[in-house]
Amino acid sequence: MSLWLRSHLLLGLALLALGITPAFAARPDMASLAPFIESAVREEMTAGHIPGAVILVGDRDGILYQGAWGLRRVVPDTAPMTADTIFDLASLTKVLVTTTAIMQLVERGKVHLEAPVSRYWPAFSTNGKAAITVEALLTHTSGLRADLDRTRRWDGAAEARALLLAETPVSPPGERFRYSDINFLVLGEVVRRVSGLPLDRYAARHIFRPLGMTDTRFLPPAALHPRIAPTDVQDGALRWGRVSDPTAYRMGGVAGHAGAFGTAADLARFARMLLNGGTLGKRRVLKASSVTRMIAPNVLPGGTTRGLGWDRTSPYAGGQDTAFGPGSYGHTGYTGTSLWVDPGRGCYLIILTSRLHPDGKGDARPLRRRLAEVVAVAWAPPVLTGIDVLAAQGFSPLLGKRVALLTNQTGVDRQGRRTADLLARAAGVHLALLLSPEHGPAGDREGRVASGTDAATGVPILSLYGSSRRPSPEALAGLDAIVIDIQDAGARFYTYATTMAYVLEAAAVAHVPVYVLDRPNPITATAVQGPVLDADRRSFTGYFALPVRHGMTLGELASLFNAENNIGAALTVIPMQGYRRDRWYDQTDLRWINPSPNLRSVNEATLYPGVALIEGSAVSVGRGTATPFEVVGAPWVDGPALAEVLRARAIPGIQFAPTTFIPTGDRYAGLTCQGVRLTVTDRTALDSPLLGVELAAALHRFYPQRFTLDDTLGLIGSKATVEAIRSGVDPRAIAAGWDADLTAFKALRAKYLLYP
Repeated sequence: MSLWLRSHLLLGLALLALGITPAFAARPDMASLAPFIESAVREEMTAGHIPGAVILVGDRDGILYQGAWGLRRVVPDTAPMTADTIFDLASLTKVLVTTTAIMQLVERGKVHLEAPVSRYWPAFSTNGKAAITVEALLTHTSGLRADLDRTRRWDGAAEARALLLAETPVSPPGERFRYSDINFLVLGEVVRRVSGLPLDRYAARHIFRPLGMTDTRFLPPAALHPRIAPTDVQDGALRWGRVSDPTAYRMGGVAGHAGAFGTAADLARFARMLLNGGTLGKRRVLKASSVTRMIAPNVLPGGTTRGLGWDRTSPYAGGQDTAFGPGSYGHTGYTGTSLWVDPGRGCYLIILTSRLHPDGKGDARPLRRRLAEVVAVAWAPPVLTGIDVLAAQGFSPLLGKRVALLTNQTGVDRQGRRTADLLARAAGVHLALLLSPEHGPAGDREGRVASGTDAATGVPILSLYGSSRRPSPEALAGLDAIVIDIQDAGARFYTYATTMAYVLEAAAVAHVPVYVLDRPNPITATAVQGPVLDADRRSFTGYFALPVRHGMTLGELASLFNAENNIGAALTVIPMQGYRRDRWYDQTDLRWINPSPNLRSVNEATLYPGVALIEGSAVSVGRGTATPFEVVGAPWVDGPALAEVLRARAIPGIQFAPTTFIPTGDRYAGLTCQGVRLTVTDRTALDSPLLGVELAAALHRFYPQRFTLDDTLGLIGSKATVEAIRSGVDPRAIAAGWDADLTAFKALRAKYLLYP
């Protein structure tokens, strides 16, 4: 047994003893997952994106969760959505039917992936198509257009075949990825010609019946009509039980790219077959080697990654690829359907909506992204913070020692127990002193905080945001170790990192070892954005020359500070288990605790590195309201005009709307402020420091006498950036000017990163 495996097994046993699920746990608790799924679906219905939905989550053994919400149809009458609703699966047909059929024919030696299509359809070689292979069609690298010409009148499968033969590639095979329905129209014809069966009959005989997919078929009969979710109105008639895709419709409802109808339960059987290597029960539909080949990643021109037929990483994945990770695969359908499979987690997610019903204006993409994140995180190994790992080790590094603890309300384990209480009760550990940062032990104070005594443990508390911001030598006398367990916010000017650095400095002088119990960066530990702090502007809100978003955890920062500032403390970082640096805090399974009074959600933490850049000047950033950092304004701001200017900037990931608010505290308390409300639409796309510069530039331009630009320098931290704003340089050009410094910082930062 390897040392790595042995240590992880021992850790797992220790965690179980503590009532903590180990990092190699299997199925999630679906009862706790259900409210998040239902909330997401209902919010998307309220937004008008979908009339209803069926959601199913399962694993290799069966269905773990299924729910139905909203309406199956809105017109001509209303009917509730039910779990057995039959949907127009649209492009799921490509993988459910056509790709599977091709791979079955490959297994039988009747089709070869590397062979030209013309081997199976000789006339196809005309008009420059002779070099197109079966594999090029499956990976969308054939060079063919996206679809047949719909502007001219044609009807029937025979005429569609004639149009396919007349097609001319618009680029050479293999030169680029272009998602194309034509590719799968051709593949459907290959199946027909090689097997001797029409595609619908082939699918029924070789895929649907063997898998027990009793409700899945092309051309559903009238008896199933009441259970079918209609789509939109085309040519003056509601598409209900007839395929929505115009090309498949003209072909009579059977095509290689669209036309299959089915239920969530049937798709679950198909997904289980894939996860079980091509078998379901005693029936084998594909060889295991075929499944492996079908889902293996092919990196295509432009960086898109596809399997054979299946999507892996592309713009069409709707965020499901990034949520589940690079080992996952799936496909989406234009009508609002999707199936995503993660072999690593052994799970799948099925989302069925009729988002085109009734007016063709719905959008299933937000729901796909949200549910993928919910399900993927539920299956992810639990994140164990430093205190969980230390507890699992029996606090062994601290045994026999007098210990000080720098912490506040965020210092808790997975079960919500305070680190202070755990150390106070740990056999062989003597908790002698608590240290508290800005906002005090409970994280609810503004301004200076006095020292005191912890009521639960009776341990004295030394405030490091009172008469002094550094522990004195006298305070550290007699200590054998200092433990730091506190949640950072991920922004350079958040003061907890500076307090930690001051403690490191004092500990180095006093020769007291320091243990940092690591925690996640709540806004991901991947994004590195904003101007780097000028070397001569270091202060309590800027301890080191970091960019605004540094993309590091507090433990990683401790190592960087200790080495690069030559502090020389005896530092040990207790790293997290199960943490991935690309995760937002709400993508971990940890409970959010406000790190300070005005950071009350991950959304506000996301906005904080941008909006806070301007709060040194004469504007309110929402402190004293229910939504700090989600609003910006002042009594002298014209909200509609400011919103219009900012909307015109088309800043990725953010929307602006005029708003009015009255702060109950902080700046402009009791006064009516006009301004803008900021809504994050894509937090991954949002460059929050650039957002801050955009806000500063707009306010400086329109209110140069009211908005004092120089007062932003302390938090922006870059004289060059402030001067560029003053000179009217476009904010995007200002951000581009940060690139060289950010590249240099990333190279420095790389030495201290602990997590994948």
